[in-house]
Amino acid sequence: MSRISIISLFVLIVACVVGFKSDAQSVDKQSADDQKSPHPERYCPVHPTDEQLADMERDFAEKKAELSRSGNVSNATGGTINVYFHVIRSGTSVSQGNVPSSQISQQISVLNSAFAGTGWSFNLAATDITTNSTWFNSCDSSSSESAMKNALRQGTADDLNLYSCNPGGGLLGWATFPSSYASQPKMDGVVILFSSVPGGSAAPYNEGDTATHEVGHWMGLYHTFQGGCARNVTGGDQVADTPAEKSPAFGCPGGRDSCRNIAGLDPIENFMDYSDDFCMFKFTSGQDARMDSQFTAYRFGK
Repeated sequence: MSRISIISLFVLIVACVVGFKSDAQSVDKQSADDQKSPHPERYCPVHPTDEQLADMERDFAEKKAELSRSGNVSNATGGTINVYFHVIRSGTSVSQGNVPSSQISQQISVLNSAFAGTGWSFNLAATDITTNSTWFNSCDSSSSESAMKNALRQGTADDLNLYSCNPGGGLLGWATFPSSYASQPKMDGVVILFSSVPGGSAAPYNEGDTATHEVGHWMGLYHTFQGGCARNVTGGDQVADTPAEKSPAFGCPGGRDSCRNIAGLDPIENFMDYSDDFCMFKFTSGQDARMDSQFTAYRFGK
């Protein structure tokens, strides 16, 4: 981590799935309000319950109180995050996960563009390539993920480790929240489907914003539809300036208003929704502030 200006949640993995609607997935996803789409859709089957969220937010409040008592009351407001990009492949062709350096560079550029207004930027510190068919095709299994991360992870809490592989079940990617680092530092990071990088084959999720979405979680953000049409001041996602949203948006449904009794159209353009990559283009100032605070509480100098 370099030039930090001056941080969530318990051990929890956030996984994003791409697949067609089915009864098998209905247990772990919210209703899509009967939207229909001609292409695969994102899903995140691991979604904090109200109780889990309350526990996470209590821990976050305690960490902020500890910082305040120690005199460290200022949040990190930006900085350059070093990225260690781990290419997991089963062979030397692109279809076998051999992501070329040009696409890795484009992925870093997409992250920098997405976070440009937040004060955070990303620097590709190192890239490594591992040929391991088991890891490549089953990186979503606990055994492979653990072996992969324990062997490859670099840096500390404020360094981003990004793994590309070919998880099963239509998974697009997943991330650890900041608060899990203390108990499981080796598991910290983001995993993405190798073909979701810019120019990959996972259309309409091939412009690099799967990584943007997952890094948002890694920085401490919930989904925009967390808690549905919550009426508390900060909404279900604990961010006041993201309009309430009953359920995730798929495709790019302009004018969608799933919480009609609460002001504001659904934030379909937000990186923390499930819209297609081309439809996502913003983080709000409230999300920026939460990322700063989460980073300071859990990652800065850890």
